[in-house]
Amino acid sequence: MKTYNPQPVTFEKGDGACLWDEQGKQYLDALSGIAVCGLGHAHPDVAKALCDQGSTLIHTSNIYRVKRQQELADLLCNVSGMDSVFFSNSGAEANEAAIKLARMYGSQKKIGAPEIIVMEKSFHGRTLATLSATGNKKIQAGFEPLVTGFIHVPFNDIEAINRVAQDSKNIVAVLVEPVQGEGGIRIPDENYLNGIREICDRNDWLMMLDEIQTGMCRSGKWFAHQYNNISPDVMTLAKGLGNGVPIGACLAKGRAARVFQPGTHGSTYGGNPLVCHVAKTVIETLDKINAPQAASTLGKQILDSFRGKLSGVDGIQDIRGMGLLLAIELDRPCAELVGLGIDKGILINVTDENVIRLLPPIIITGQQAEEITEIVSGLILSFLSR
Repeated sequence: MKTYNPQPVTFEKGDGACLWDEQGKQYLDALSGIAVCGLGHAHPDVAKALCDQGSTLIHTSNIYRVKRQQELADLLCNVSGMDSVFFSNSGAEANEAAIKLARMYGSQKKIGAPEIIVMEKSFHGRTLATLSATGNKKIQAGFEPLVTGFIHVPFNDIEAINRVAQDSKNIVAVLVEPVQGEGGIRIPDENYLNGIREICDRNDWLMMLDEIQTGMCRSGKWFAHQYNNISPDVMTLAKGLGNGVPIGACLAKGRAARVFQPGTHGSTYGGNPLVCHVAKTVIETLDKINAPQAASTLGKQILDSFRGKLSGVDGIQDIRGMGLLLAIELDRPCAELVGLGIDKGILINVTDENVIRLLPPIIITGQQAEEITEIVSGLILSFLSR
């Protein structure tokens, strides 16, 4: 189906932060498959895990115990401080699990029409429930009637959440991205998440964090909420968890971890031996290379370099980032920069129409980081001077 409008390039192989197309042209990947390949392409540990498990056991279903699934769950809970995990095949499914968990939590509290507070300009997926939770009219267009039970408020506005708390008695949870990814790498005020945590505690709501794009060390921490020294009740992961192998996870803690019971949720493929062994290897490798520190150091290098090259330039509205979640916001639409970047041998992304989004692999070298700033700065300056 014509659901995509792909760029006119096909890649045949990758190695680290680089890709090669059918003609052998090399590209520097500053997008990581949209925050997926944190360990880059063809990482030897990931490749070995795939081969070893693929030649042993790929799938049995969750009718039986799955050793690799338990190993990954234990490791994830150890890294995150959460209590339990439901494994799915994608970020959208992880968010579906979180939404269902919140609704069942409300049902158990005798709330007949539970509601979840979500944010404007958010992105949570393209299933019917997750696109209804998403704060983007373009993504929702044509799929009405939407799933009810979501109240949209402005991102980074604690008072808006407080106002809803006063007006509605059916709220059961707040679902929020620590940094809005598709919304343009929007970084909230320093105490925003702490404020949400306090409101949720005060009202007996679940605090649910969508860390699908921000998690797995990309922000400079294992999870972006760790900058705030808080813990959510529910957290969703995907993207960087599998480094390209499709896997999602909905983690829960405390009372939230006890909501689901046998038969209330499930997945045929979710958490099979293959994906779980790969994801476990990804976590172990990220830990081995101290990926949070690498993302923090490289992100600062790139951010400082961009600010040195572009600050004060007419047409540049903002240069921002957290770890290797980076953005340059222009004062005009700039989607054509994606194609111009391909011509120059670099993969970038434009989101929210005028925001250049950069999500390079965590394993990039300092030299590659500087190459990104040189090439992208040149593309932007050329584009703005036309």
